[in-house]
Amino acid sequence: MLEDARRRRFDVLIVWSCDRLARSTKHFLQCLDELDSCDVQFVSLREAFDTSGALGRAFLGIVAVLGEMERALLIERVRSGMARARAEGRQIGRARLDVNRQQVLQDRRSGMSLTEVANKHRISRASVCRLMKEATLTSDAPVPALAGNMPEASAAGIGQ
Repeated sequence: MLEDARRRRFDVLIVWSCDRLARSTKHFLQCLDELDSCDVQFVSLREAFDTSGALGRAFLGIVAVLGEMERALLIERVRSGMARARAEGRQIGRARLDVNRQQVLQDRRSGMSLTEVANKHRISRASVCRLMKEATLTSDAPVPALAGNMPEASAAGIGQ
């Protein structure tokens, strides 16, 4: 949008609210300065005042600060609510995949196609791929050897 303003493709920018233009007061004021330097008039439908004068710009700055504070409070309330829900034992986000993972792996390794396995277990092809990848990653992890099974340990008399 600012690139189009620099190219003089429009004369007026109309937004519903000041907080829809930018997320922080600093960015908002920078955008206003750039629009002003490009001779683009800024109009906010919710905050109906003239932005061409110093008083209008001061009001816009105040509105931008309040919008930024409102956004920060909303984020804080959401995070607090999620923490409370977790503390109460509720699931946050998407429900865990309820499928027999071993059967999915066995079916895929037996030669069934991704689509066949996905249809059989009523999951997506992406879920089948993810389960296969997880199984490969966990099987590649090194298995720690027990002291009694290590040749160096038995030779040194450790674990006997």
